[in-house]
Amino acid sequence: MLPEQHTRLIAILRSVLDTLIPGQTLDITLERPKIAAHGDVASNVAMQAARAARRNPRELAQAVAAGVLAHPDAAGLIASAEVAGPGFINFRLSAAAHQAVLDAIQAQGERYGHRPATDERVLVEFVSANPTGPLHVGHARQAALGDSICRLFATQGAQVSREFYYNDAGNQIHNLAISVQARARGIEPDDPAFPADGYRGEYIQDIARDYLAGATVQASDGDPIRASGDLDDLDAIRRFAVAYLRREQDLDLQAFDLRFDNYYLESSLYTSGRVERTVQALIDAGHTYERDGALWLRTTELGTGDDKDRVMRKSEGGYTYFVPDVAYHVAKWERGFHHAINIQGTDHHGTIARVRAGLQGLGLGIPADYPAYVLHKMVRVMRDGAEVKISKRAGSYVTLRDLIDWVGRDAVRFFLAQRRADSEFVFDIDLALSRSEENPVYYIQYAHARIHSLLRQHDAGSQARAADPSLLTAPTEITLLQRLAEYPGVLTQAARELAPHQLAFWLRDCAADFHAWYNAERILVDDPALGAARLRLARATAQVIANGLGLLGVGAPERM
Repeated sequence: MLPEQHTRLIAILRSVLDTLIPGQTLDITLERPKIAAHGDVASNVAMQAARAARRNPRELAQAVAAGVLAHPDAAGLIASAEVAGPGFINFRLSAAAHQAVLDAIQAQGERYGHRPATDERVLVEFVSANPTGPLHVGHARQAALGDSICRLFATQGAQVSREFYYNDAGNQIHNLAISVQARARGIEPDDPAFPADGYRGEYIQDIARDYLAGATVQASDGDPIRASGDLDDLDAIRRFAVAYLRREQDLDLQAFDLRFDNYYLESSLYTSGRVERTVQALIDAGHTYERDGALWLRTTELGTGDDKDRVMRKSEGGYTYFVPDVAYHVAKWERGFHHAINIQGTDHHGTIARVRAGLQGLGLGIPADYPAYVLHKMVRVMRDGAEVKISKRAGSYVTLRDLIDWVGRDAVRFFLAQRRADSEFVFDIDLALSRSEENPVYYIQYAHARIHSLLRQHDAGSQARAADPSLLTAPTEITLLQRLAEYPGVLTQAARELAPHQLAFWLRDCAADFHAWYNAERILVDDPALGAARLRLARATAQVIANGLGLLGVGAPERM
């Protein structure tokens, strides 16, 4: 049911309950029954209220159902109300209530299901790859999840910022520099003289070649870096290699049609003094102690569930990796992003309690669950029945660009967003390339293209837009109308639960409902009014499918 219908029915239920049980305040919820035969929407409010009313739940449910049907505001909304089980109330909407969705879709178009703008500012940090190599399939999953979550929050009226955090400090950057230096000197990866912790992908040879040639590169948010060609200047090699790989990652993200609003450098946390200030603030607050020459944070006392205290500054010097993360999240908070979401691999699970503990210890009023996390599991890539592990580009893993080259951006985006983030996922290249209903991307896009073919064939214009929806009464039509009315609620729930896979599932179900209707009913019949009404339903379905695919970053072709 539409959001306004949902609100209207809750108001009716509240009015009826106020009459039956004066003075009681109940949290009234509605849900769609899992079995269609049980009705369009159900409520367990009678079971909630039975104790306060001192009545049998089923008896109270009968009284509530009768009160709803007699309520003047229920006219045109509720067709019937039945009591089931111990006291569930199952409501059936009127045909007019189902048909009203077409007016909403026609009026709102691309913004159907969107909520009005709010003051909520949301920062979503994702991908955040080390600039030490191409983006791999894990980064690809983050890209698909993160961008979809951003788009979903925007439908709820939030002001959303996408941020990429560059880990451009630490040992991995040193290892990158010495790897490029070694390749530039002609040392091959299988040579005993090659750095033990070096990077062995062919892209290192490409960087080395361009460094020696004096090439100039520029990442998306930095000044151009020109290679000096000096193999003894490790700092110059480092700067050039980082810029080179940042540019490569930018190109991969552009191929994915993903843009970030801000790039935040880990190195800036040190050069700006943020890390030192954060550490000192925790010392001053009494949340640290020294032992064995190291500085420890009392994370077990800061209420975030950590099982032991954690080292902040190692005995040999240097900070552990969660310390700059604490400083970084202070910066997020101070920039006014009081709703922050991090999308990372499950290998980051151990840092959650530490980062939150550090933030609690600073006494800045930051909530204990800040930031929110979406942790995704690994992706395995299968092709011709075997796992693919090697990339020509990276040498040891499949890259984001590999996936795009193999199956196209639409399939990559949809496939990587269609499963819960915390579930392992097998990316089947053969399935993504198939033109069958088993391929969800093809199946959904085909429904959209099929509708546009129909509209072109029958020149459906103003006549369809003005058609009378009351003529749409066939069972498959009511099912499809119900599905379209669910869409706004799906967006709200998917945004709230950081779960774009819910939208992906809904799109698959919507396409299935359309195909079932198309196969069951003739679109153009002898009755021109009915034919126009059916074309109107088809047009509305295409609009909502295109809207939903767009929120996953997937195209909606009009021809296939």
